[in-house]
Formats: sequence, structure tokens, C-alpha cells
Amino acid sequence: MQESPGKREGINGVFSSQEVKKVGTGTTTRKSIQKMFWFCIEGDDGQIEVQPLNVNYIPSGPKKNIPKDDFLSRFSPEPEMYVTNVFPKMRELNKTIARAERYRKNKEYYSAEMEFNSALQVDEENVRANFGLGITYLERGESGKANNIFERLVKLDAAFQEEHKHLFNEFGINLRKNKMIDQAITYYAKAEELAAQDEHLFYNMARAYLEKQDMGNALRYLLKALDMNPGLEAAVKFLMWLLTNNLVPEDKKPEAARAVQKIKAARQQGFAGSGPAEPAENT
Repeated sequence: MQESPGKREGINGVFSSQEVKKVGTGTTTRKSIQKMFWFCIEGDDGQIEVQPLNVNYIPSGPKKNIPKDDFLSRFSPEPEMYVTNVFPKMRELNKTIARAERYRKNKEYYSAEMEFNSALQVDEENVRANFGLGITYLERGESGKANNIFERLVKLDAAFQEEHKHLFNEFGINLRKNKMIDQAITYYAKAEELAAQDEHLFYNMARAYLEKQDMGNALRYLLKALDMNPGLEAAVKFLMWLLTNNLVPEDKKPEAARAVQKIKAARQQGFAGSGPAEPAENT
């Protein structure tokens, strides 16, 4: 077992598993042993999270959890592979992505694109690299290329995990700013399916529906955001703006009125901002 910096003691490193398969038929049948390599980390619950290594020795693809007793009976440690192949490859990949992110932050978009693509050649499912490249294309106004990245990201469940929340929000907002409204809604719907309860997600979904002038759904998601957090300032201003401009559908006015009461109660506790104002960005 190998310990990487910052990790608590426990299973953490490269392991292998073997699967016996029959090849051929009849008298030509023979057994073939298939060996697979995995990057494995023990969680706080004692379960072992395993992720396959790709051909470039990078952990890539879907993760799954295995009970510790089952894991110990089926998996064997591969410390030499970790030290000589996996750790150096992972370190280099992270350095490449970090360079790309610095280039993007400095608006050096073509250099960022080159570095993100280099990372994706090593690990095509890398979430940070896909988000970074997608945002780079959106910031350059290249909607066609950005759409290709969007189609890849919505298939990656890992893209919607909590650790990637800041990238997720930035990508969704940029989709909307580039008038890729249907893509933004599809993207947020996938996030709602996987992450479900997040007021910022609901707020951003409401903004996307506002762009489509679908006031019913805009208000529905806005009220979800405010139900979770009546002190979310951007959402408070959004609702006040809708009410001031008489954009709340008639059948939704009672719900909006109840939300206003919750906002007033939150304001008394010092949690909510004032309004009305045009809906603001929520990054």
C-alpha cells in the first residue's frame, strides 16, 4: 500500500485483480487469465473506491465501491507499478492541467487549449481538463467546439461531483452567456438528477429558463432555490424583479407571496439582500 501526501492511513495505491475467462469452443477451449490494474483508495466508511487504470497508467473511467473484506480477498498490491508508472504519470498530468488553468486565467486561450488537449490525450475523461477546455472555447466564443465538450461532459457523472462544483457552475453560466440555452438546461437537469439539492443550481436553472422566456419554469426553480435558502441574495433580487415587472404567472402568485414572507423573516435575521434588481450572475 502506498500513502500519498495529505492522505490518512489506509489503503491507497495501485492494485491488480484477475479474471479467468474461457476462450474458444469445444476441444479448442482454453482458459485465459485477464489481469486488470486499479487505483484504490479507502474511504472513511471503510469501503474501497476502485477506479481502473487506462493504457497511459492514469486512473480513468467509472469508480465503484467494494467492501473491504471482499477487496482484500480479490485484489493484490502492485507497489512497483505505482512508484515507477502511475505516480509519475499522475503528477505530470496534474502539472499539465495546472499550466492550462493558469493560461486560461491569464486569457492566453490558445496556449490553454494546447495544454488541455495534451491532458486529454492522456486521460480523455479527465473532468478538470474537459471543463477547462470547454470554458476556454466558450470564452473564445467558439460554440461549435464547446458543444462537443458539452456532449462529453453530460455523459460523465464525475463532472457533477461536489469537488468540481466551481467548474460546473462556471461552465453552465458560460453556456447561457453564449446563448446555448438548451444545452445549459440539459446540463443543469443532469446535475439536478445527480446532485439534486443545491440552491445555486436551482438559481442558475431559473436564469436559463428566463432566457427562454419560460416564466413558469423560471419561477419554479427560483422558488426551489429560495425554499432551500431564503437568504440567497441573487435569488431574492430575481424574485423581486419578477414581481416588480409583473412577470409572475397568475397561478404562481400565492407561492411567490409565501416566498416573500420567508425572505422577510430571513431579512430580519440579517441573511437576505435587498431588491428589486435585475437578476445577477451566480458564480
